[in-house]
Amino acid sequence: MNGLDLRALEIFRAVATEGSILKAAQKLSRVQSNVSTRVRLLEEQLGIELFERRNRGLTLTAEGRLLLSYAEQLHELSAETVEALKDGRPRGTFRLGTMESAAAARLPAILSNYHAAYPEVQFELQTATAGALIDRLLDYEIEAAIVAEPVNLARIETMPVFREKLVLVAPRSFPPLRRITEISGKTMVAFEEGCAYRRFLHEWLLENGIVPGGVLVVNSYLAILACVTAGTGFAVVPRAVLDVVSMDGQFRFYNLPGKLSRITTFLAWRSNHTSARLEAFKAMLPRL
Repeated sequence: MNGLDLRALEIFRAVATEGSILKAAQKLSRVQSNVSTRVRLLEEQLGIELFERRNRGLTLTAEGRLLLSYAEQLHELSAETVEALKDGRPRGTFRLGTMESAAAARLPAILSNYHAAYPEVQFELQTATAGALIDRLLDYEIEAAIVAEPVNLARIETMPVFREKLVLVAPRSFPPLRRITEISGKTMVAFEEGCAYRRFLHEWLLENGIVPGGVLVVNSYLAILACVTAGTGFAVVPRAVLDVVSMDGQFRFYNLPGKLSRITTFLAWRSNHTSARLEAFKAMLPRL
């Protein structure tokens, strides 16, 4: 079999990213029939189906997901090559994944300084749970990620950048807690499974014999704090998040003991990857 056409891989990558032939054609400034033909020829060359055709669009097959991971690697290597052959100045698109807490409380000033220093870099910021971010990093969907400990993977390198202090927040409608264990039986408001802080919270609840009355899953810290202030239940959040929201007096907060009082946040990247964008970003982050 002849080698794969790199342009065909870029067209395939666009279709996979956009989820439709039409959107990919618009993004690539090509006619729709051309994009459709190139994808079909690529499937014929490989002897596999890359997409499942459905009424609402295209979904990658298992083989398509595998090819996409290689296409992302080749795209990244191409960008690195262009960067290296120029003056080495950071440029291009920097896809950074981060937990929402870091996006809200830690990154705004850093990203502002980075943009001022390197205006040729376009940031794509993606927020998700720590577990989802590691998956995206390993799948070449993002270049680096800001995640909470622990990160123990052979293909990942890390550097510590922030320390977070977790606090328990409870509604004003709850009586003051003489002991934090009094929250047993109350509803817990939290992110979905995969959130590093939720994992730490579960461990702490188990160690202290605390059994929540139920779990309400939401997808942002603003939503978490709004639910707490409404009296829905309790939550555990980084103290840095409380410092950037205006909800003073609407809930009570309590410092948590032990390891929850000092959680390390890391910048993570693939061990086989480097770029001027990433190195410049690492230089702007605090070192612990």
